[in-house]
Amino acid sequence: MPDIALRFHKDMLVLSSPVIPVLARQGFDIERDLEYACLVEPEAVRDALRLCQAAGAQCLVACTEGITPARLAHHGMERRAEEVARAALAAASELRPQHVLAEIGPCGLPLDPTSKASLNESRDQYARAARAFAGLSFDAFFLNGFSRPVDLKCALMGVRQVSDMPVFASVDVDGEGLVSGGRPFEDALGVMMDYGASVVGFATSAPLGAAESLARRAAGAGGLPVLAQLVVGKRDPRQGAATVANPYYCPDVLVEAGARLRAAGVQFLRAAGDATPAYTGALVAASEGEDVVRLGAEVR
Repeated sequence: MPDIALRFHKDMLVLSSPVIPVLARQGFDIERDLEYACLVEPEAVRDALRLCQAAGAQCLVACTEGITPARLAHHGMERRAEEVARAALAAASELRPQHVLAEIGPCGLPLDPTSKASLNESRDQYARAARAFAGLSFDAFFLNGFSRPVDLKCALMGVRQVSDMPVFASVDVDGEGLVSGGRPFEDALGVMMDYGASVVGFATSAPLGAAESLARRAAGAGGLPVLAQLVVGKRDPRQGAATVANPYYCPDVLVEAGARLRAAGVQFLRAAGDATPAYTGALVAASEGEDVVRLGAEVR
């Protein structure tokens, strides 16, 4: 796998959609079995990723979102972080993708921003998660699913305590451009810039116009590459047009979305939520072979 940092600000890249919708349709209890799936049925995880690769995704996201010690302890797997990391990365790497990202999600512990002990405990969760990947081959960490800037700050500090690898960071943002607690998106972007993110990103279920605005705000925040995740809602076959509740109701919608987000300065695209590999394919169709648009620069 080539160094992904060498591609920053160059060509457009699409991340694989979550494997959860695919595995859920196969009968997995996602709340209970996702970590076990990497260990006992890695072929199911690999096949789910294979569908996204067949759709054209250049970056496969390894199934390690719940790898923090607190999350693993909830499933009685607190001593198996390294085993989960190896199995999940193997499932992705066996497909020989261009790039593999190691996802780390929120640890889920209560966090008191005024308590040094609480902040240190949270930071340690992410440092221990990052250590589980020591010696393994992948391209970047992917801090995803965060809703509060302070949680993301702890995650970035923890990962940066043990690793200098590229870090993609993403925060959930609503249609008003706010993160959890009513704080502006810029607060989260500031945390990303100040604490070592290599790629700044957001995930939103808001309509495309709002997503474009978020992309431009991210692109103008400090010159780092931008990741945009469009969150797909539950699929309703009867829905025949975009709605505020589910603007990304079918894969075809993401062809236009991908093109417009590229024009807004995004380099990395992902269909998230309940997206299927078909959504990934739509983003690939909109962006494959295209260069990143640098806002403020002449577009040729």
